Amino acid sequence: MKKIAILLFCCIYGLALSAQGKPLNLKEITSGKFRAEGIRGVTPMADGEHYTQMSSNSTQIIKYSFKTGEAVATLFDVSTARDVDFKRIDGYQFSPDEKNILIRTETSAKYRHSYTAVHYIYNIKNNKVEALSDGGPQEVPVFSPDGTMIAFVRDNNIFLVKLLYGNSESQVTEDGKFNEIINGAPDWVYEEEFSFNRALEFSEDSQMLAYIRFDESAVPQFSLELYAGEAPHMHPFELYPGQYTYKYPKAGEANSKVTVHSFDIKTRVTRKMNLPLDEDGYIPRIRFTKDPNKLAIMTMNRYQNRFDLYFADPRSTVCKLVLRDESPYYVNDNVLDNIIFYEKGFSSLSEKDGFAHLYWYNMNGTLVKQVTKGEFEVKRFLGWDEKTETFYYESNEESPLRKAVYKIDKKGKKTKLSEKAGTNTAIFSKNLSYFINTYSSITTPAEITLCDNNGKTLKTLVDNNKLKQTIAEYAYPTAEFFTFTTSQGVSLNGYMVKPIDFSASKKYPVLMYQYSGPGSQQVTDSWGVGGGGGWELFMANKGYIIVCVDGRGTGGRGAEFTKCTYLNLGVKEAQDQVEAAKYMANQPYVDKARIGIWGWSFGGYMTIMSMSEGTPIFKAGVAVAAVTDFKYYDTIYTERFMRTPKENGEGYKASSAFTRADKLNGHLLLVHGMTDDNVHYQNCVEYSEHLVQLDKQFDMQIYTNRNHGIYGGNTRHHLFTKLTNFLINNL
Repeated sequence: MKKIAILLFCCIYGLALSAQGKPLNLKEITSGKFRAEGIRGVTPMADGEHYTQMSSNSTQIIKYSFKTGEAVATLFDVSTARDVDFKRIDGYQFSPDEKNILIRTETSAKYRHSYTAVHYIYNIKNNKVEALSDGGPQEVPVFSPDGTMIAFVRDNNIFLVKLLYGNSESQVTEDGKFNEIINGAPDWVYEEEFSFNRALEFSEDSQMLAYIRFDESAVPQFSLELYAGEAPHMHPFELYPGQYTYKYPKAGEANSKVTVHSFDIKTRVTRKMNLPLDEDGYIPRIRFTKDPNKLAIMTMNRYQNRFDLYFADPRSTVCKLVLRDESPYYVNDNVLDNIIFYEKGFSSLSEKDGFAHLYWYNMNGTLVKQVTKGEFEVKRFLGWDEKTETFYYESNEESPLRKAVYKIDKKGKKTKLSEKAGTNTAIFSKNLSYFINTYSSITTPAEITLCDNNGKTLKTLVDNNKLKQTIAEYAYPTAEFFTFTTSQGVSLNGYMVKPIDFSASKKYPVLMYQYSGPGSQQVTDSWGVGGGGGWELFMANKGYIIVCVDGRGTGGRGAEFTKCTYLNLGVKEAQDQVEAAKYMANQPYVDKARIGIWGWSFGGYMTIMSMSEGTPIFKAGVAVAAVTDFKYYDTIYTERFMRTPKENGEGYKASSAFTRADKLNGHLLLVHGMTDDNVHYQNCVEYSEHLVQLDKQFDMQIYTNRNHGIYGGNTRHHLFTKLTNFLINNL
């Protein structure tokens, strides 16, 4: 009788869905069928009137007009260039005079931002390609401002190629060694947490090189187990597993010792900058200003609550403090790439008044003015027009959920340049006369338009009509926003996706997705809900209500809201996910006995913390690539929010999933990649052993040779099939 009832339900449910459109297919979702089209690799050209892109088949570099959006020339073509021995290109960069193009091929990824590649120099005029170097693949090549030289890193040392001397190559540093000394490129933790891959710069007059030297010899090592596996198959490990060992400083452990050096290209003299840096301080960026005698060095103390900007003379090595920004919590690392130097001054973002705002300083470090004010956040500084003294930026002034493009003139008049309410991001031409705007909303996939600097749309480049037509053929549910107030009086934002055949008279299970990490936002008015690339919509069509709530600690609402979790990660965030579950349980259309939660990385950690908060409201949860104790995670990220385990023992204890494991309630699935260089498999192994000893049952899925992204071959489809089956069986 039960089987007949289930069969009858499935038939009726299937008929209901077919009336709405074709059912969503998991294979189609994981293959990217519903992925929105975008514009990749836009490079604005020096004249301010044109930009370039690679062709879709990665064989050409095409020049487009900013005014019309039309292609006007092909600057490089694999099939017609002389002396080409490659079939496609992975990337490129122009020389400053745009007469040469440095072409990247055979790219091999290292970590999140870093890679090695074989580079070629292409002369546009004579249509000829020649190798940058015959000594092996290169990292982070950069042109000198006069276009006559290229510096790069190989095997942790810096090399210099002089184009006017037959591409003669010389070695700048000699002491580079794997897992000991790195010159001109960051170590693992700097790359991961300060988001950059090059620590090597030319002076404006092309006479000096400056670089950061990382001495990681005292940093503890971590080893990842490697197996033969498949997709790809690694032959050396057919019978005996291998290891990849690298330097990874966990919270409280030793970091690299960092110093800044200059290299005089003519005299070949190397000097160490006399920088007043704490012994355990950070140097997350160096940049030469327009003045060749002013090398900008950005530093942070280990707590990351003090940011200092110094101007160093690369010859005298004297360093002068120009700007200091301090916080009772921590200084956001988004300050690093929003400092841009001009002839007359430089920009900076600061939360000194409680919200991230744009400030303008002269080149002596004197504050000229606070450019933006109000209870909103400036997300990104886009540029300053030196002629009109106009600032361009992105901010969430309309709503914490939205982002728009603005300009402010020298009199303080503000103009909104993006037309539609939702999420807008801009790429400006070099002269700031035009910009390419990418817009989306929670109901609208990306629309990409070409605009002038008054906001007038000149042309639509991408409308995603094909995707819209595809979606129209399917039972494709839409999301809606909601807000509720917790029992602690905190107003939280969320979105909800209901099944396509939703009826308020029925009771539905709920699947909550979240990330919850400091400063992050999942609840935004932008296309693409959830963390599964459309998988949540598939689950909605399986009869689940999908919910996402940004709790305390997330971004978009000012420093106090974001930083209230300081020194106690995971505690308030878990309380707020429980509050969200309680709110949903009180809705008349929700089956309060069937509420689940899932997340990836910090979201996986938060899944475990929420299921162990002490309120038995979650029936099931999935934690993918989860941190389980921040003592296992890296120095820069963890100590930014928690300080060290020695200084904040009680905070670490409260933030540990181990501490509250005895209160774990509901069915839990742990998922991890064995070669995750970011959140180590150790987190999963040690936590699972703790659950075993507590006699707590759980499920676990491990992926061989997969990193933090858990992809490759059929891996993603297998992963989301596993998640689907687990939740259907347990929720």
